[in-house]
Amino acid sequence: MEARVLEQAHRQAVVTPVTDVVSFLQDLLGRRLVAYVAGVKDVKTVSRWANGEVGSIRQESEERIRTAYEVAQLLVQFDSPRIVKAWFIGLNPQLDDVSPAEMIREGKLKEAKAAARAFVAGG
Repeated sequence: MEARVLEQAHRQAVVTPVTDVVSFLQDLLGRRLVAYVAGVKDVKTVSRWANGEVGSIRQESEERIRTAYEVAQLLVQFDSPRIVKAWFIGLNPQLDDVSPAEMIREGKLKEAKAAARAFVAGG
């Protein structure tokens, strides 16, 4: 896999406004999964973020959301949205059979990104 593809996904995750990041993830993964990954209890919070109704997001939540976005941006270049969502929720052997969504929620961002790279490289 080209380093350029990884760098492009990372750059997008950094420069894209958080409202657009959340909107993209909400469309791809659904509100419930985005809320889970972000570590928030109320799925309505995800809609408020996407609509720009909430000005600030806790730093940990934003880091998780941006990591999920970076991973999603990478994966959608190689697979369908359905497969990308399945990857997020599936038990991942690279992550000791923990789902990438759970790893991101727990703040294990580097591990989730490495698993995404391995998935793309193997596919």
